[in-house]
Amino acid sequence: MGLLWLVTLIWAFSFSLIGEFLAGRVDPYLAVSSRMLLALFLFLPWLLKSTSSKPQAMALAAIGSVQLGLMYLFLYHSFLYLTVAEVLLFTILTPVYISVLDYFWRYRKLHLRWLGPALLAILGALVIRYQNLSSDFWWGLLLIQAANLCFAFGQVAYRQLNLGSTGAQRYNFGWFFVGATITSLIATALFADWNKMPTTTLDYGILVWLGVVASGLGYWLWNAGARQVNANQLAVMNNVLIPAGLVVNFVFWQHNVNWWTLSAGSVLILASLVWASRQENL
Repeated sequence: MGLLWLVTLIWAFSFSLIGEFLAGRVDPYLAVSSRMLLALFLFLPWLLKSTSSKPQAMALAAIGSVQLGLMYLFLYHSFLYLTVAEVLLFTILTPVYISVLDYFWRYRKLHLRWLGPALLAILGALVIRYQNLSSDFWWGLLLIQAANLCFAFGQVAYRQLNLGSTGAQRYNFGWFFVGATITSLIATALFADWNKMPTTTLDYGILVWLGVVASGLGYWLWNAGARQVNANQLAVMNNVLIPAGLVVNFVFWQHNVNWWTLSAGSVLILASLVWASRQENL
């Protein structure tokens, strides 16, 4: 669990940095592809010594393409419609997706009862953000759920690979960023707004932090940590980022919060997680 806690602290700051400084100013496709390239360069020295078989390398690249390439494209676009607090809030369903996907991966079947925790978690989110639900709000919610599904799939799929110890995984993890980089570069070439390049030292500094630390080190350690815990622990740790990120956002940028609705919605979200955890062993 130690690795997951460490990465949670790193990622708590990343959400606020994206929402406060990059969203709307730097094109999301350019931001994502730059992060993936920086992370790939970080692992390139180890990748050149990789002993991965071709199927394993392709599997890692495919997982990276979905978990990071596609996930980040959805995530960055959501900041155009939602605040940082709302983006953090709507990641709440990731634990449910992890539990569902892990159960399906092992048993090749699903129960309709899995819909219960998901619906309760959505209700909790709506309690917190009930007022003034605009069309932008719903677009943002859908984008976040797409990102959640991509991130959940990648974590569950990575757990199935035979990669050895955490230290040994660094020699193969570069393939993960190969897939993510290819996906993000294709999207950048097709859809990027080149008039929204990073222009300030702060922009470049944040992108370097996000690429090298939050993405490069962060996803290596997170996925390694995901292999050291059971699926239920992994699912719950995905939601620890929400309060951690909200605290950072409120403390450093003094955004207002309705503590009553936040508390009521959080109770419903907690109940959904407890419900989902009890279904883990169905």
